Amino acid sequence: MKLKLITAVTAAMMVAAPAMAELTFSALSYRTGPYAANGIPFADGYQDYFTLMNERDGGIGGERINLVECETAYNTEKGVECYEATKGQGVLVYQPLSTGITYQLIPKATADNIPMHTMGYGRTSAKNGNTFSHIFNYPANYWDGASIAIKHILDVNNGDISGKKIALVYHNSAYGKEPIRTLEELAKKHGYELTLLAVDHPGQEQKSQWLQIRRERPDYVLMWGWGVMNSVAIQEAVNIRYPMENFIGIWWSGSENDVLPAGEGANGYKALTFHNLGSDYPLYADLQQYVKDAGKAAGAGDQMGTVLYNRGLYAAMLAVEAAKTAQEIHGTAQITPAMMRDGMEALEITEEKMAAIGLPNFGPTFSVSCENHGGDGFGAVKQWDAAAGEWSLITDFFQSDQDVLNPLIAEDSAAYAAENNIAARCE
Repeated sequence: MKLKLITAVTAAMMVAAPAMAELTFSALSYRTGPYAANGIPFADGYQDYFTLMNERDGGIGGERINLVECETAYNTEKGVECYEATKGQGVLVYQPLSTGITYQLIPKATADNIPMHTMGYGRTSAKNGNTFSHIFNYPANYWDGASIAIKHILDVNNGDISGKKIALVYHNSAYGKEPIRTLEELAKKHGYELTLLAVDHPGQEQKSQWLQIRRERPDYVLMWGWGVMNSVAIQEAVNIRYPMENFIGIWWSGSENDVLPAGEGANGYKALTFHNLGSDYPLYADLQQYVKDAGKAAGAGDQMGTVLYNRGLYAAMLAVEAAKTAQEIHGTAQITPAMMRDGMEALEITEEKMAAIGLPNFGPTFSVSCENHGGDGFGAVKQWDAAAGEWSLITDFFQSDQDVLNPLIAEDSAAYAAENNIAARCE
């Protein structure tokens, strides 16, 4: 596979025009910095899927894939530099893997007619394609996650959580703040008391937050963390003997890296997910043959089957399927970013399609439309088994509370449209 590993500085010096007969994708990754432990497996899964497409299928529709990876270190300024340095190479879609970078790139990518996929992160109201023409966040978003967590708590309490105390431990950034409004609205509906506990970057110091949790003893703790913040929080919960089955992380707080440092103490910890787990899928046999055994695996090749590797794989798979859709719509294999946007807006993921790819039952089915860039908001709850050293799904995939979320998305996107003078685009 042709792969360019570049920095934001050296990228700016590269020739802008992409090579002929190639489809260029970009990975705004972070293999360095305080979030590298979680950035690496995602980046590896993302790269390996594109490698598989080249080695097994000869690319997409006969066009080989050129993946340009740019290191952001999860830094918003570096992420914007990477975008500016690489956009002239014909990148079909950006996946910044950062809510902070996403917020900065929304107006830029839209003006440049380049789509952006913020899968399970970013600005939630970008689900409204009527306002956000080039931003997609299927199959689920942070407000879905907040609702799914509350629905799970409702399920284990026979539908009644009035009077319960729920604390949110969150990364003190745009990412961590994203679910607050939704949790406040859900508190009005269900009658629980919400406590907000911010944790500053990178999250290594949380003593005061967990002393407050020990003192106030909330019935449940939700976590919107990333990187070292997650493992520190789980260890702090172990230290104060907080019941781990009542500690629930968003899908970015549910990797092996988050729980393994706490050993047996992490047993029973829960997290959300919008895709399935493990490596027991036919696709993995092809990854083994065409990528790992061929010596073409990303990084050290040791992340296959992990939660975040699977998420990177899933993100790349959705990009490939959108590219195929764009090729079909426009009748050409050599699609442009504008054509890729059309493919993303017409994307349909069915169980039949996932099975044909080699990922049966890997995630919920969904379809995208002009009005809906975010899918249907399905997620599941998983739990860590320390003895087995693995995660397992403990629920089916179920839908978030659309009655609460849809008005919030409409309100937020309408405010953005008014502020930026954006006219509705869907008929």
